[in-house]
Amino acid sequence: MAILIVDDSPINRRILESVLRQTGHTDIEHADSADQAWQRVGLHSNQPRQDVELILMDIMMPGTSGIEAARAIKARAELHDVPIIMATAVDEETSLQEAFEAGAMDYLTKPFRRIELQARVASALAIYREIRTRKQRERELLETTTKLEEANAALHRLSTLDGLTGVANRRWFNEMLESELRRAHREHMEGKPAVPVSLVLMDIDHFKQFNDTYGHLAGDDTLKAVAGALTRAVRRPADMVARYGGEEFVALLPRTDTVGAVRVAENMRAEVERLDIQHEKSTAAPYVTVSLGVATTTELDGAALIRAADECLYQAKHEGRNRVKFRPQPAPTPTPA
Repeated sequence: MAILIVDDSPINRRILESVLRQTGHTDIEHADSADQAWQRVGLHSNQPRQDVELILMDIMMPGTSGIEAARAIKARAELHDVPIIMATAVDEETSLQEAFEAGAMDYLTKPFRRIELQARVASALAIYREIRTRKQRERELLETTTKLEEANAALHRLSTLDGLTGVANRRWFNEMLESELRRAHREHMEGKPAVPVSLVLMDIDHFKQFNDTYGHLAGDDTLKAVAGALTRAVRRPADMVARYGGEEFVALLPRTDTVGAVRVAENMRAEVERLDIQHEKSTAAPYVTVSLGVATTTELDGAALIRAADECLYQAKHEGRNRVKFRPQPAPTPTPA
């Protein structure tokens, strides 16, 4: 790490260097003007130097003064922490206030006294190194915190996703269903119009026979393909497709009435048909299909909503599968006066 001496007097530069070398400092550089000092630290480059840890700057120099030179260096964020000790003659002490306002840390008076110089240099270096160490620890802590947050987010994603299909799992669906129902109920209690929440419960038709015929690996591939088709059929970020269990899937559609939910369900059914996955043992079609049940509520009872969708799903299967059945949306409970 370098110490930069900035002084237009060759004699002063030699004196300062001699004392610094006596105390074990070997990496010492010189500049005879503010412009040269700026070049040494890379003030005007894209990447200022990071290895200058102390600047000894004469206040009075031809052209740009040490005060202006210090102010320019301190204005550069990458160099802001580098300590600057100003060198001043006795009759220049009135300029010290300006020097401190420009960012100087300390000062030396001419003629230089060896003990004072060594003490002030040692103090400035110790402070700078402590600042640098602290900021490094802060960066490391920030990096660790960021990595921990990313790991937690990844863990949360894994805990909410179905491992095979990549869509939400049942636990996450249950949490989101409760959250959406509570939000809709809260808005209704505040006097706003009732907000419908819809559910589409669906089942792959004759999936056991598919596995028995084509094998479980083909069954897993089909589950993944169906999950992708169902996901493509929803349009809004708030809509959720989840694996409900086995060959069952569910879609949560917040702020969606029965008409809108049936439209989404029909899109889902059509998307699965478009996969055109052969299923010779199905009685519904020669390819993989799904049956779907739709229910809508403005109430807080999630279990009742699931039961209603399940009953509609049973009806769809009973009537021949590969179809959507729904229950008309009940009238909302009046808001309490």
